[in-house]
This record gives sequence, C-alpha cells and structure tokens, in this order.
Amino acid sequence: MQLHHVQVAAPKGGEEEARRFWRDGLGMAEVEKPEALRARGGCWFRSHDGDRVTAEVHVGIEEPFQPQRKAHPGFVLPDAAALDACAARLREHGVEVDERERATFDGYLRFHTADPFGNRVEVLAPR
Repeated sequence: MQLHHVQVAAPKGGEEEARRFWRDGLGMAEVEKPEALRARGGCWFRSHDGDRVTAEVHVGIEEPFQPQRKAHPGFVLPDAAALDACAARLREHGVEVDERERATFDGYLRFHTADPFGNRVEVLAPR
C-alpha cells in the first residue's frame, strides 16, 4: 500500500491563498483537477522527483470550515539544506515557521507551519 494524496480543507474562495502557500511557499506544482470535480472548487498540488510523483495535496472547499490544528500532513525533503531553504521560502511569503521542535523527532530535523487557513503542516528532513 502507498499513500496517493492528502486532502486538507479550505473555506470557500480560498484557492488563491492556497496557491500562494502550496505552490509558491512549499514549491509544489499545481495540477488541473479532473473536469468532473472542478465545480466543487479547491485546487490540487503535486511534488515530483523526476517523473515520479512524491506527494499530492488536494485542497478541498468545506463549509462550514474548521482548520485542523493537530492532524496534519508531513512532507520529507532530502536534507537539512532543502529544509532550511523551504523554511526561508515560506518566510519570504509571509508564512510563520515554527522550529521549536526542530530536533525532537529521532532521525529527522523538522519544522511546523500552517497553511493560510490554519491547517497544520510538518516538513522534515533526515539528519
């Protein structure tokens, strides 16, 4: 078994803010939603390693909206340099990055952040 995607929720009309976070901040590529699902709103993002999809996030519109402050996706980057570059890119886009737990997960360095809607996101890299 392998994970296909993670879905996070956003309030109605949140697509542009989602793009700034997932595409511009985290560096994922936006992919077109299937025609049958477009009317629901939201947007999808993927990360690749060459031709291989390594992560996929579906941002779905949910009303009423409630951010997930504990439940979260965790994304692994190749190394500490990539982790630090990602944190810097997020900060450049005005996103708060919390590194208080940077060294608290055995074998990894990490930070936590939140998408524009308050959903928690964890980013890790092997030590």
